[in-house]
Amino acid sequence: MFRFLHAADLHIDSPLGGLAAYEGAPVGQIRTATRRAVENLVSLALGEDRPGDEPVDFVLIAGDVYDGAWRDFSTGLFFADKLNRLRDADIPVVLLAGNHDADSVITRQLALPENVITLSTESPQSHRIDLADHGVTVHGQGFATRAVKTDLSATYPAPDAGRFNVGLLHTSAAGHSDHEPYAPCKPTELAAKGYDYWALGHIHTPWDLHDAKDAHAAPIVFPGNTQGRHARELGPRGCRLVTVHDDRRVTSEFRPLDVVRWDKVEVNVAELVAGGEDSPDDFLREAMEGLEAAAHNAREGRDRLLAVRVEFVGTTPADALLRADPHGLEHDVKNAANRLGGVWVEKVKISTRTPPSDVLSGDDGPLGVLAEVLAEARDDPDALAALAESALKDLRGSLRSNLAAHEGPDLFDPEHLRSLLADAGKLARDRLTAG
Repeated sequence: MFRFLHAADLHIDSPLGGLAAYEGAPVGQIRTATRRAVENLVSLALGEDRPGDEPVDFVLIAGDVYDGAWRDFSTGLFFADKLNRLRDADIPVVLLAGNHDADSVITRQLALPENVITLSTESPQSHRIDLADHGVTVHGQGFATRAVKTDLSATYPAPDAGRFNVGLLHTSAAGHSDHEPYAPCKPTELAAKGYDYWALGHIHTPWDLHDAKDAHAAPIVFPGNTQGRHARELGPRGCRLVTVHDDRRVTSEFRPLDVVRWDKVEVNVAELVAGGEDSPDDFLREAMEGLEAAAHNAREGRDRLLAVRVEFVGTTPADALLRADPHGLEHDVKNAANRLGGVWVEKVKISTRTPPSDVLSGDDGPLGVLAEVLAEARDDPDALAALAESALKDLRGSLRSNLAAHEGPDLFDPEHLRSLLADAGKLARDRLTAG
């Protein structure tokens, strides 16, 4: 049995644009979060993360160590220093360049410790790692330029016979709306390659492309980035701790590394109002309960900052009440969060809506006009006769040709026409108020 770490998208010192615009933002904690996540990665590799952990046999990093044309060499020196800890523990590291690394001056000029192998950007390269009882071969090719549009995996070599084969690849794979379509490939073609594990990078959300229930399917895995960088990268971020058993069965465990957890708390005001809770205090209490739950989930035994957006949602008459004093509501939510400690409310957003019927039912609104027209038609015999002669002419002809005379409705009967108008009015109201 052996174990390795699969990480990707470290984006060390990724600039967090606009953060200073948030009053009271914990800028220092957030700016250093990507570095601290790397420190957690190294601690996990060394077996220091949790009691009972042991050092892994090697570490794989599937691209985007750096963040584009970032010229501060302290970023690279920090990374090299952390890799030195792995060198001292005889833990090999195999990595390749992602699209952001291809733009990086640091990538081209920084010398990394001798335990680190950076795979070629010119053609696929295979690197062998010989463990005590197992042989591992890592195949991969990095990005020579930022925008690689071809399928790099197509030219990866056949598996190295008798060894555990890993494909290391920075790719958009089958595509993801939040990421550029770089080095696209098909999961079916990756699986057909015959490798034992595909260690992917580029997609920041943890994502398994294989059938995790199939014990014989080679894992094809995006571990996600090691640290969420903004409010669109919600939830736990980290890496995969992969165990290869003696029978070559592969299991993996997601291990969080993030020190700032981005999350969102939704308060459904419509449900609260329907349950009889309709005051700002009720809405605030619900928000507080959501913040407490999110903070508890974020900590997971680790000192971690929760950066959270609170959003009030739902179609409710209380919409006007919420919007009457949005700044006061935001102040109350942030004040409540401060009492929890370790929680920073990034934004309070009001996304509730007034029920359409409230908007439409005024005298001059569509529902008001509809009600007036229907009322006039019901009370005006001439209007009913005109309706039967014009609007229902085609229907009457169709009924006459398909039904016996005694089977069809009498479309000249005023009472029947009034019933039809009532049904039509209800249908029109439902259509107008359906969101």
